[in-house]
Amino acid sequence: MTSVSPILVAKAKSEIYLLPQMANRHGLIAGATGTGKTVTLQVLAESFSQLGVPVFMADVKGDLAGLSQAGSPTGKVQERIKQLKLEDFRFSACPVTCWDVFGEGGHPVRATVSEMGPLLLSRLLMLNETQAGVLNLVFKVADEQGMLLLDLKDLRAMMQYVGENASQFTTEYGNISTASVGAIQRNLLVLEQQGAEKFFAEPALNFDDLTQTDAEGKGVINILSADRLMQSPKIYATFLLWLLSELFERLPEVGDLPKPKLVFFFDEAHLLFSDISPALLEKIEQVVRLIRSKGVGIYFVSQNPRDIPDNVLGQLGNRVQHALRAFTPRDQQAVKAAADTFRSNPKLNTATVLMELAVGEALVSFLDEKGQPGMVERAFICPPRSQIGPITAEQRRQLIQNSVVFGTYEKVVDRASAYERLKGVHSQPAPETSQPSDSIGGFFGNLFGGGSAAPAPMMTGKSRRGREPESLAQTMAKSAVRTIGSTVGRELIRGVMGSIFGGGGRRR
Repeated sequence: MTSVSPILVAKAKSEIYLLPQMANRHGLIAGATGTGKTVTLQVLAESFSQLGVPVFMADVKGDLAGLSQAGSPTGKVQERIKQLKLEDFRFSACPVTCWDVFGEGGHPVRATVSEMGPLLLSRLLMLNETQAGVLNLVFKVADEQGMLLLDLKDLRAMMQYVGENASQFTTEYGNISTASVGAIQRNLLVLEQQGAEKFFAEPALNFDDLTQTDAEGKGVINILSADRLMQSPKIYATFLLWLLSELFERLPEVGDLPKPKLVFFFDEAHLLFSDISPALLEKIEQVVRLIRSKGVGIYFVSQNPRDIPDNVLGQLGNRVQHALRAFTPRDQQAVKAAADTFRSNPKLNTATVLMELAVGEALVSFLDEKGQPGMVERAFICPPRSQIGPITAEQRRQLIQNSVVFGTYEKVVDRASAYERLKGVHSQPAPETSQPSDSIGGFFGNLFGGGSAAPAPMMTGKSRRGREPESLAQTMAKSAVRTIGSTVGRELIRGVMGSIFGGGGRRR
């Protein structure tokens, strides 16, 4: 295994490093508001970028885009550099791509309804068990009849079709409640009013665009502008979970690597586990447990470790714990619980230190070469080399326009799908492409292992732009697969979170 330089994260009496080969064993950044979590996240992100590891993160406060600019010797930063005696410290910028579900602060991020799948949509729509069952039925009917569910009007049309023809499906699928169909339609309307019609559209996100490196070999940091998205916390959490599940389904098994293929930071992680169903929690635990074998490291960022379920928390081997406050007996219990999660250090009273930590100071424990938790240390986090704080509107505009994916996602494509078939109307045709894997034979060969599709191009330097709208051949191939009536065919169609093809249908 090729050796990769360790990442200097913090310093006490000795330097504390995160080993890149252990970075895909996941991690936790926790601490009360204002204790330094964002700066820790920034330091880790720019360090991964320097190693050539792409990063994805959501910017919930609007200040992470400073990663795109070189830092400056402000008073506090200079003070920390001198305090930690950091030699050869140089300020530098990172390659950054900005994304935004609403298309305002970055390139638009979109997915089709089929890609989101019924399980995550049920949570997004806050459906009860009966309503979720009806939604699953609608997806199954759409899949089997070759109805493409691309945007919300497709799903509404499909809901109407199933509701009006319920008697045709009752024998095979059971009773279809008119009340449930109506409730789903009303919730879809609410979702649309919240701006979801901008997300459920095409061209959908090509996940290769999240795993780029620049011409110097630095990993591109993908920053999702989420300050507006956070106004709907459940939509924010479900969206990030969709991204994570798509990466899980799409990426191949790679085993242990010298460094991760991608690092995913999940900020405000408590929102993911709030009011979650046991079935969905089980799927999340499965993704977190298995995705490390695909070279992806997940770092949850939250105020308190107790925000994370035990089965997930137990898989987070790399930990940076900033100060916790204890104003109530329940807070004191939380501090003790957080302290107990570390490998004890006989020189530290961990629970007491947790309440004494200064801003930028943390309890740190990373995995060693054998994958065992290191002894917890009290240390100061190294200062970032990039700018702390937000960038100007003009700087953001230049970032967007200079991006290699600029122009790929900016224009919406509305092609023939379920709505057009059911309503008998015409839609904007998608331009043809000439990829070898677009043929029906190539697609089936790729899906069933009987052939090989053309490999994706290397995402280095001035990489190719994002995915073009699918050709007619691709649409026919997907429709053909949806009509497969066998159990095997239906199992291949949806992945662990119910997304179509588990991401495989988007390979070029």
